[in-house]
Amino acid sequence: MRALQRLIQGRVLLLTTCAAGIGGTFQFGYNLSIINAPTLPIQEFINETWWLRTGQPLPDHLVLFVWSLIVSLYPLGGLFGALLAGPLAVLLGRKKSLLVNNVFVVAAATLFGFSRRAGSFEMIVLGRLLMGVSAGLSMNVQPMYLGESAPKELRGAVAMTPAIFAALGIVIGQVVGLRELLGDPGAWPLLLASCLVPGLLQLASLPLLPESPRYLLIDRGDTEACLAALQRLRGTADVAGELAELEEERVACQGQRARRPWELFQDRGLRRQVTSLVVLGSAVELCGNDSVYAYASSVFRAAGIPEGKVQYAVLGTGSCELLAACLSVTMFKWSDLASIY
Repeated sequence: MRALQRLIQGRVLLLTTCAAGIGGTFQFGYNLSIINAPTLPIQEFINETWWLRTGQPLPDHLVLFVWSLIVSLYPLGGLFGALLAGPLAVLLGRKKSLLVNNVFVVAAATLFGFSRRAGSFEMIVLGRLLMGVSAGLSMNVQPMYLGESAPKELRGAVAMTPAIFAALGIVIGQVVGLRELLGDPGAWPLLLASCLVPGLLQLASLPLLPESPRYLLIDRGDTEACLAALQRLRGTADVAGELAELEEERVACQGQRARRPWELFQDRGLRRQVTSLVVLGSAVELCGNDSVYAYASSVFRAAGIPEGKVQYAVLGTGSCELLAACLSVTMFKWSDLASIY
């Protein structure tokens, strides 16, 4: 019976992790990499569109400017999504926030899919901004949802899985962007709109899984719903100890509100931790890792790699990151997750 309970717990936790990840950081990595394959076709589309509108070609430096705008609006949208994540996670809950987040995905996929027919490169620009908002929101809500849903002994390992889903999304995006699949120059609208598939998978699976027990008890004050969610996630009715810990946390949080970013720096007890997070997060983003996937083809062409081999060299970059992410999580108590089996 004990083994059966652990197996049930493992299945629910695994399904929760996958359902949250497929429409979360997987989308982030996927949309980060698929923009690389259609670089030249989209630039040609921008020039052709401008020619049809004005009767004159768009100068090369302006074509490059529009292309850079398409690439850079993705992280800018991520900033807006990150700012939206906190209030939305409290207002709707962690699970519902991830589900509602797919509204941005559907809107962006629609813009991508009809941009060539409408003769509008502005639709691509707006679509990339919306996908950035979706990525920023999910990258903040997904770890919150998983960390609050996992048992204490597995919380660290489960909270590391977003990195794997991000790296997996990068690799899958590079694979889908191969010429043998959707990397054909004429198929770029379909390639960009393929971000709809992970969104639909999440919409079909995540509603079947429980909400974060912490949110149900502390933010909503629903003890019965919290108890039911805990029992499903743990695969047992004996969750009194964990429920008591959440009750203690709820009592401690009464009368308090969420702190704003600048208020965290004003608290001496939190200043060092927040500073460490800012420094580490800045190092990750400023190292140029994400920009590699948007401009990898151009870099490899400039390095003298034959045109027919460029796409496979690009795939190698994503595969290296996926391998590194898996090894990192393995070293970070991944064995704890396997122990439930």
